[in-house]
Amino acid sequence: MQVIELETATRSDFVNITRQVESIVAKSDVLSGVAVICSAHTTAGVTINENADPDVVADMTAMLDRFVPRHYEYQHGEGNSDAHIKTSLVGLSVMVPVEAGKLVLGTWQAIYFCEFDGPRRRRVMVQLLADK
Repeated sequence: MQVIELETATRSDFVNITRQVESIVAKSDVLSGVAVICSAHTTAGVTINENADPDVVADMTAMLDRFVPRHYEYQHGEGNSDAHIKTSLVGLSVMVPVEAGKLVLGTWQAIYFCEFDGPRRRRVMVQLLADK
């Protein structure tokens, strides 16, 4: 397993980590299999979405904020309940096929680390599973 360490810049931040994951795959001996990319945090997730138009990330952030507002009558007392809920909605991990030693992503797809309680130092775990 490899670890990607990163720092997020704002409370809600979508960080494109595709290049870091591609580098991990390229340095491995896995030619065919799957890459599992997982957040190690309860207030940050991982997703795959469009990388060509930054408005997609802006729209995702805006809609998550609309559906799960920061200020609400949450029971959890730390002030980051919205971040926990957003993480559960987005999910902690994604799986991406690996073929010929490369990630198999669509033309416009990128892997994003999704921060909901930043800015913070964060870790993303990347586990490569090879076909037998």
